[in-house]
Amino acid sequence: MNKTELQKQKQLPSKKERHKLFGSVEPGPRTKPVDKDKMADLQNSKKDFLFDIDMVGISNVKHPITIPSKMTPEIQTTIGTFSFGSSITQGSKGTNMSRFTEQLDKYHREGFAIDLTTLKTFTEELAGRLKETDAEVEVSFPWFFERKGPYSDLAGMNHADATIRVEYDEATGHDITCTLKGTITTLCPCSKEISEYSAHNQRGQVTMSVKLTDDFDEQKTDWKAALLEAAESNASARIHPVLKRPDEKMVTEQAYENPRFVEDIVRLVSADLYEYDFVEAFEVSCRNEESIHLHDAVASLSYDKKQEQS
Repeated sequence: MNKTELQKQKQLPSKKERHKLFGSVEPGPRTKPVDKDKMADLQNSKKDFLFDIDMVGISNVKHPITIPSKMTPEIQTTIGTFSFGSSITQGSKGTNMSRFTEQLDKYHREGFAIDLTTLKTFTEELAGRLKETDAEVEVSFPWFFERKGPYSDLAGMNHADATIRVEYDEATGHDITCTLKGTITTLCPCSKEISEYSAHNQRGQVTMSVKLTDDFDEQKTDWKAALLEAAESNASARIHPVLKRPDEKMVTEQAYENPRFVEDIVRLVSADLYEYDFVEAFEVSCRNEESIHLHDAVASLSYDKKQEQS
């Protein structure tokens, strides 16, 4: 059947008629103003609205960003997932949601590199744009880093999930919390102890959230690399994207020589975070996807260095 014969089989109404068939109607009369200055602004209403609101804003905003890193690749482009917010007082009905994305677009056009200095300025400017005394921004993104096999030196790309949260208050300044979730290998100490040979091992997820000191210098220290090292250096073994047989032998033997429970992981990682002078407080958790159970094994620990001063 040729093209001409196919076209003759069915005669469709025009697109406009098809739309009418499925419910479209002609536009009605337009009586409300189209100029912004003449439009009603309900969110800007001022009266007693019963309560202050702790936070109002938008979340799950996807946007391209640039990530600086002290590990290869040093500059990487990825997708960030943002949330923005601020408090509003009892006397204000709501916030202007468009100002959050206006601020994001402004920084995107200037080249939005996700470093702490830029995010501090972003959050402070956002508060001013909203005409509020505070604002907060959180961005999550995958962070990629090169990892080489321990024997072959063959490289591949690993990644960890990173989150930065910046809170700004006109009276107290900025609070910054950084979170990294990295993947490790753990070998069960109990299995090693009771078995004639071998031991079961599993993949573990270590999540570290740290509150940074006010004098943290991101030019000197990459917090992502520092937290990754705290997790991986205390594991039974590191995760590798490329392993030849000599690499696999080394990694397997290293895991056997360094058995770890989830309890061991959170304590050892916490010890490293405690020794980092740029960390003021931290939370550490570990979740192992058990290889011989249907359940996961979990542990968590939190510590605030400021409590030592009281």
